[in-house]
Amino acid sequence: MCGIAGIFVAGEGTPPDIERVRAMGATIHHRGPDDEGIHVEGPIGLAHRRLAIIGVATGHQPLFDADRRFAIIFNGEIYNYLELREELIAKGHRFRTDSDTEVILEAYRAWGPASTSRLRGMFAYAIWDSRERTLFLARDRVGIKPLYYAWDGVTCRFGSELKPILADPAFRPTLDPLALDEYLTYLYVPAPRSIYREIRKIPAGHTLLVSERGLELAEYWDLTFRPTDDASLAETTEALRSALSEAVGCHLMSEVPLGAFLSGGIDSSAVVGSMAALTDRPVQTSSIGFRESAFDELPYARAVARAFGAESHERIVDARAADILDRLSHHYDEPFADSSMVPTYYVSQVARERVIVCLSGDGGDENFAGYRRMRFDYLENRIRRRLPNAVRRWLLAPAARAYPKADWLPRPLRAKTLLTNLTLSPERAYHNTMRFFTPAMKRALYGPALRAAVGDHDAFAVQEPFFRRSEGWHPLSRIQYVDIKTYLVDDILTKVDRASMAHSLEVRVPLLDHRFMETAASIRADWKLRGGEGKWIFKRALQGLVPTDVLTRPKMGFSIPLDQWFRGELRQPFEESVLAPNAFGASLFDTSTVRQWWKDHQRGTANHDNVLWALLMFEHWGRRFGAGLR
Repeated sequence: MCGIAGIFVAGEGTPPDIERVRAMGATIHHRGPDDEGIHVEGPIGLAHRRLAIIGVATGHQPLFDADRRFAIIFNGEIYNYLELREELIAKGHRFRTDSDTEVILEAYRAWGPASTSRLRGMFAYAIWDSRERTLFLARDRVGIKPLYYAWDGVTCRFGSELKPILADPAFRPTLDPLALDEYLTYLYVPAPRSIYREIRKIPAGHTLLVSERGLELAEYWDLTFRPTDDASLAETTEALRSALSEAVGCHLMSEVPLGAFLSGGIDSSAVVGSMAALTDRPVQTSSIGFRESAFDELPYARAVARAFGAESHERIVDARAADILDRLSHHYDEPFADSSMVPTYYVSQVARERVIVCLSGDGGDENFAGYRRMRFDYLENRIRRRLPNAVRRWLLAPAARAYPKADWLPRPLRAKTLLTNLTLSPERAYHNTMRFFTPAMKRALYGPALRAAVGDHDAFAVQEPFFRRSEGWHPLSRIQYVDIKTYLVDDILTKVDRASMAHSLEVRVPLLDHRFMETAASIRADWKLRGGEGKWIFKRALQGLVPTDVLTRPKMGFSIPLDQWFRGELRQPFEESVLAPNAFGASLFDTSTVRQWWKDHQRGTANHDNVLWALLMFEHWGRRFGAGLR
């Protein structure tokens, strides 16, 4: 696990100098504290920060091929590199190191850009071809590892985070109002946008070829939900169990101490149970708890750890999380407001005290319909099919507008949301379920300049292309696909990458191994969500591996008691930043609206916890990194 950054200057542009490139690399020291590598030659400058996991003794980067035509910098792990190495040796390739980095480089020499589709793992890498004067950038299939770039027609800057690009003194970014609008909708900035107009994310499963001719973005992988109808339940269950063991097994490759996150839920327990079955040492687990019992999963995590003979390590998180707001804004380096970033930061801190690599259970909900909102979407679709259009239009629509919004209830349970969703198309209804700031809230919040800059932008444009791609699929498969392409990559995986890398910890996600995901996508939708129970088939596959009480207990989200914290320890930090006269957001937002939401929350007449957290995190980002509207 590492961090990469660089500059490519095309044509007659001024070549990069070594100090400029070194400064870019220094901003991501936390991603790779073990080693630094800098290479500047002609139009290219490459910076690498290394966290040594594989090929510890010989893995320095940038790495060059034998004739120094190609150079690579790489962030991630390739789990099939030994098989690829043997295949390349049979083709006549020779290796000077035992690292997976050199395998990527030799594979590129052998197969060119098509080599990316042969890699199994999580990765973001850059390959410079000095003969063709091209820069090849690639990001893994699911987007586990991040990769940003900025191209102005002459200079391409890139990095594992935004910070390396921002570190270039010649770069002058401006705020992207549409990205801000989408952030307030989803609480994260969806790809391909970043919070800056001039910087973009390479989408998951894509490569980018940069040359003097410009940019060539190409997709090399996509996930298709095609059920294998002729497979029996027993065959499917056995295939899933085998795929899980194989995926976890290949993720155990490491030359340094390795452990796992454990919440006591199904997914993390499945990973820890598989690890325990495949290793002869106690698994080192890390868990987080809360003093508020409604949010505390520690008793479940302890029980699972005991069942597997794991060595468990724990920490209690409380509202002193306010102390790390500046650190969080530094590491996420664009607005991000999934509040589970707080426990993820702390569980990564606990893990790093004993191990350098951790396995996580992320991806189980997306693969097997584990989110409660998916059950509600299924119900809505059933109701929607039975209601005449006239009833939906003339009866439910007015009822939805008139029904008071019950802010104190969980979002998918609100009657107003249900009534509204039944008047919408299935696609628009799911968007309505997923969004946080509604159009009415945005109209009240946006100041004149921001309102004009956003115009009639519709944040549904983030999800719409993936709904369009999945037309004709089972309704459940469609929303799984949309989640995998949006929420998973830009919320869940972003959260884990930044929180873990803040502590120089590598996190691997075996449930997002692309072969395992393809197995899951081949399973019938009605075996994933059955009788109102999500993960039905996954639970059957885990019988005998995971304790029964884990498989049957209600799901708890990895969340924090924000509602209470904003009326307690987070009250002062919010008032001294978001409500301050010199607040960064004051030039963009209607402060009277923000104050009204704050008063309503303090009185207990509304629960605006996610809205307030989004504004708080935006303010902290703005004070550290903010740029104005053009």
